[in-house]
Amino acid sequence: MQGAGTIGIVGGGQLGRMLTLAAKPLGFHVVVINPSPNSPAAQVGAEEIVADLYDPKALRELAKRADHVTIEIEHLDAKALETISKKGTPVNPSASTIQLIQDKFLQKQALKAWHIPVSDFDAVINEDSAVKLLKRFGGKMIIKTRHGGYDGRGNMVVMSKSDIQKALKLFGDRQLYAEAIVPFTKELAVMVARSVTGQVATYPVVETIHKRNICIEVLVPAPVSPVVRRKAEKIATKVADLLGSAGTFGIEMFLTKNGKVLVNEIAPRVHNSGHYTVVANRTSQFEQHIRAIAGLPLGDTSLVVPAAVMINILGERDGPTLAEGIDEVLKIPGVSIHLYGKSPTKIDRKMGHITATSRTLQQARKNARNARKKVVI
Repeated sequence: MQGAGTIGIVGGGQLGRMLTLAAKPLGFHVVVINPSPNSPAAQVGAEEIVADLYDPKALRELAKRADHVTIEIEHLDAKALETISKKGTPVNPSASTIQLIQDKFLQKQALKAWHIPVSDFDAVINEDSAVKLLKRFGGKMIIKTRHGGYDGRGNMVVMSKSDIQKALKLFGDRQLYAEAIVPFTKELAVMVARSVTGQVATYPVVETIHKRNICIEVLVPAPVSPVVRRKAEKIATKVADLLGSAGTFGIEMFLTKNGKVLVNEIAPRVHNSGHYTVVANRTSQFEQHIRAIAGLPLGDTSLVVPAAVMINILGERDGPTLAEGIDEVLKIPGVSIHLYGKSPTKIDRKMGHITATSRTLQQARKNARNARKKVVI
């Protein structure tokens, strides 16, 4: 399909919003499924089907109205997406890719089988198996739920038998696995796109800063050596090729003390670590995703500025959304703000982001942090 048609998105949150904003100038109509009306995507021109993301009737309706179906969240009914694809509406990333990534243990097994470097890991069957793994991993590890975890949810660091018992009680009957804790020096990420024709393009390697397991800052380009940069880009390209699916993917990585780059997790969609691309790159990750799934040529991923820093605007209270201080933010040179239209504000809810561009990473970071202090949301 060239230049026109309808993009169907399962999910109408902030990622659906930014995908809509990218699809419209390319001539696409956008329809989203979202559980509540007036979704962030609908606010910028997407039509919406108000329904649960797992609703089979809504998914069939989306498939009927769309030329291409994609996702903004991986916690979905992959089998329903597979059915849509078999009935003739292309779904990308593919249902099989989504299904693989939904199960973090299977994801890790696939990466290991593909000879992609990852931390040591194994399944947790019961308390005894977890105790043995704790010993194998040097007395400290992280127990994770195989399905549904994000932003630190579904994870627990354990350092003793009593910690293991707490984790097993906390996670109940959910399927679990454990990972050795990586003594990393930096967390890195690479956005990589793969089109339906097999064309692959990577974005610059970035450093991600986390607090409470939530990304709060992204530094572009990552302050790492050219050797590390090449390793990360090579791994990201290989992962995209091996997944064999179309779309834009977030490859999250660890940089260890001895210079190794390990893959932590894959996001089968546009990702928080690529939000900076809207203002800092020739082609944003969102436009790239639309190009990739629609069979259009991939765009230039190069930076148009020397440096950029993205800071998430997280809710700091529970209550009505205020959105104050925007005028003060816009007075700062090279700073832009993107609010997601969410309401209400909740503690740690992603309400928007700020991107600062400058000649140096240090100045961009200073400006971004200064801007963040001025926003009350």
